[in-house]
Amino acid sequence: MSVEFKNIVKELSEIYDGDSKDTFVSLYFSKLIDNKFLERRVNACQLMLKGDELKNFNDTIDIIKNDIKKIDYKNIAVFASKKHEFLKHIILDVKIENLLIVDSSPYIRPLARIIDEWESFTLVLINSNSSKIYSISAGSVDDIKKLSADIMNKHKKGGCSQARFNRLRKGSIDNFLSDVVEALQKRVEKQIVIAGPGITKKKFFDILPKNLSDKVVDMIDIDIDDENQLIKESLNLISEKEKNKSRQAIQQLKQEILKDGLAVYGIQETLKAVKNGQVELLIIEKDTKLKGWICENCQVVRLGFKKICPYCGKKTSKVDVLEEILEFAERTDAEIEFTDDEEIKDLGHIGGILRFK
Repeated sequence: MSVEFKNIVKELSEIYDGDSKDTFVSLYFSKLIDNKFLERRVNACQLMLKGDELKNFNDTIDIIKNDIKKIDYKNIAVFASKKHEFLKHIILDVKIENLLIVDSSPYIRPLARIIDEWESFTLVLINSNSSKIYSISAGSVDDIKKLSADIMNKHKKGGCSQARFNRLRKGSIDNFLSDVVEALQKRVEKQIVIAGPGITKKKFFDILPKNLSDKVVDMIDIDIDDENQLIKESLNLISEKEKNKSRQAIQQLKQEILKDGLAVYGIQETLKAVKNGQVELLIIEKDTKLKGWICENCQVVRLGFKKICPYCGKKTSKVDVLEEILEFAERTDAEIEFTDDEEIKDLGHIGGILRFK
């Protein structure tokens, strides 16, 4: 996932209304799923709100509708609040579940899932005289850099000797591959997949500097003209790698717990560690929500429900506790891993690998 996308999610995680609840509207909308979803959810929310909260909601919905009218999209996430004069939208390339959430802060869990499950990578399609460098994010191509070289393919009679021709041709190919390396240096993500026919991709890998070769996760043998199949194969490859990463995270958490090392688990211990900036990797059960409350004034989060915060006496808001922990994690630059592994459920639905104790 691009740095810009991650920065947007972090920015959203830092926004909340400390004085009142239900002032932000978060809309995740896919036209491909249900085009009438928005109207139904707006009607449902209007029945639940009164007074200033209802007025802010209606005004915010008008802002959202006016915004998305101007945009060509299939999948979009919009975050808005009339009260705070806030509006931000993100066009998404992956199909999402339709959601409309009214809360005291933007609802970012679906975006965090996209970052986790659709990790960005760079795909290099290469042969001896042409190359395309794809930046792939959220399951689709963001950008393509094309390079080519005029490489001699045949040795003609009456020209230079075969040996000299081969030297010149090899030199031209080497220069071209060096140009591709230089272009790759300027745009690479955390992971690289190299693809193409024949042995050129291996030659290309061999000349990569260590900072790039360490990021290569696989090489795919494929015809250079079969781009759609190539992108499909590389997406499957990265998806499988992400599943392995999730399994490894659970295993690491278990090992750290067994040796009383750098790990926490369960709601309260994980929440405390995240708020202290101790968590390096937060591991959350994928589709679980846990009812709780938050005091936006003093940022206390607990399971269950209380109308009044016992610490400062301010009114509280109902929340998904896992969402709140996720927002704290984003603010402190923790990595986030979603999993459906049964073992995280047994550990209280959430855990973390620590930076320090």
